[in-house]
Amino acid sequence: MIIENNPKEIEAMQEFHKGNRAEGLRLQEEFALQFREEYADKDHCPCKKACRYHGNCKECVAIHRAHHEHVPNCMRPIINQKLKIMSELTEHTLANEIEPPKEVLRKEFQ
Repeated sequence: MIIENNPKEIEAMQEFHKGNRAEGLRLQEEFALQFREEYADKDHCPCKKACRYHGNCKECVAIHRAHHEHVPNCMRPIINQKLKIMSELTEHTLANEIEPPKEVLRKEFQ
């Protein structure tokens, strides 16, 4: 099962945007059920950073909501995708002004 850009969830969002809430919720619940079954006993977290809260979305998100400094690592690709589109407005010159931090990764990603 893929999580990012999942076809069923994309279809669910299309239904929501069309105003078909019932169908959107039905499709969303199908996705959630498949997720619960497939990831009941395996790692679903795409985060590569060495973190005590790896795989514990509830606590991870609560911590990030509490400090308001940055977003969880798993959300960065989604936000970066949106920001990349906006960056096109300035021919991506923003990239010349940014230096990513040095982060400590989990052993399998070092």
